[in-house]
Parts: sequence; C-alpha cells; structure tokens
Amino acid sequence: MANPPSAPSLDLMIDGQIARITFNNPSARNAMTWAMYEQLKRICDDIAKKPEIRVAIFRGAGDKAFVSGSDIEQFISLQENEAYEVAVDQIFHSLQHLPIPTIAVIEGLAVGSGLLMATFCDFRISTSDARFGIPVARTLGNCLSPSNLAWIASHLGIPTVKKMLLTAELLKAPELFNSGFLYRITNPDEITGVADDLAKKITALAPITQKTGKLTLARLIENHLPDCTELMRETYNSTDFKEGVNAFLKGRYPQWRGK
Repeated sequence: MANPPSAPSLDLMIDGQIARITFNNPSARNAMTWAMYEQLKRICDDIAKKPEIRVAIFRGAGDKAFVSGSDIEQFISLQENEAYEVAVDQIFHSLQHLPIPTIAVIEGLAVGSGLLMATFCDFRISTSDARFGIPVARTLGNCLSPSNLAWIASHLGIPTVKKMLLTAELLKAPELFNSGFLYRITNPDEITGVADDLAKKITALAPITQKTGKLTLARLIENHLPDCTELMRETYNSTDFKEGVNAFLKGRYPQWRGK
C-alpha cells in the first residue's frame, strides 16, 4: 500500500553556513497553507537569531513550482479576508527583513504569493521555462497590499507590474532577465550548483555590510506607504471575490460583475 501524502510544510535543513528551506506541498504545486505561512515566520525569526547562518536558500519541492500562490480553500472559512492579507504581510516582513542574503531557486511557477516571496529574496535563479505573475484578475478577483505592491514595483518596475496585474499574463524567465530581476537563468541539472556557488560567494563577504545594505534598502522601499484599507476592504468584501473563490474551487471560469 502506498504511503499517504505528507501534510504541507516548510522543511528546514542547516548545511554549515547555509539554511535550506523547501516549500513542500507538491501535490498542490507548493501552494501555501496558513500553517506553512506560520512556519515561514518561525523559520525566518529563528534564522535571524543565529549569526552562524550566513545565507538562506528557498526553493519548491519538485520541479513544477516554486510556490503557486495561497491555498484557495482557506478563503472559504475566513470572515474578514482583508485581515488575511494584513496577517500575511506581517509574516512576509520576517522574510523581507532577514539580516542575511537570501536566494530563491525557481523552477516552474512563481505566481501570486510565490512571486512575492521570490521578490522578497535578494537573488533569484531560475530555469528558462519558469513563469512569473499575479493572475488574480483572472483567478480570484482579490488584491495585493500596498507594501507588497511597493516591493514588487521596486524590483520589476511599474509597467511590468501593471502588465501582470491588469492582464493576468504570466511572464517567462527570459522576459525578466535583462531587467536584473533574475540573477541567472540556467538548466535544471545545474540550478542547485549555481545557487550553491552564489551562496559560497556570499559567505566570504562582510556580514554586517550585507545586513546594513539589505535592511536600509528595505526601509527605503517601505517608507511612506499609503493607507489603502478601503480599497482592500472593497475588494475582499465584493461579490466578485466570493465568485472567484467558488469558481476556482469548482474548476470553472468566474463570471465577473464588478460588484
């Protein structure tokens, strides 16, 4: 008899000066459950207290996705979905403000929260067929918080973010390479070695200088964020959002009404 699939999780392995974190939910293309988000915060907070760890590498289990977004079933039971966005923001803060350099190793999809977490990392290495986007205008009809939009706009530029958000297009890795968003594009057989080589390069450098530069840039990105509470509340309380969630779970295309 086959073993039952393991529960979705984040797996942490300490390899000398390197922390290796795996998003492990391959049957759902590594979609993030709430428990996985909470694990992410605990892992990041723990790593931040260990000066012997000099770099963290994040990747998805299998080769289909880095992270394909959030587990949609979670939205069914939530009473205030905009509060979910705020809570996830606080969890993401622990990743954004890790005092060590971080590397995202991307195969397959990095969409929704997957794109965000890849962007929160300092370096991104991907295969040529990796795809990136925020297709919520096609899938759920939800929105991103101001801090998350500020972060991805600072890395991708406003025109590219508008293309992702307003057309729900997924962009392939070569489209993002020339902008500097991707550190390197490589093939699947070499991607682990490329990431390890970058990690070794990082660990040979001055850790306090790295920390200061990284966290100063984070504060610049987050400075003077606008209050968009009413926009988020309108989106998450809309009939369209409820329709998007139900349609996604039933495998049909949503019927948007603009209400």
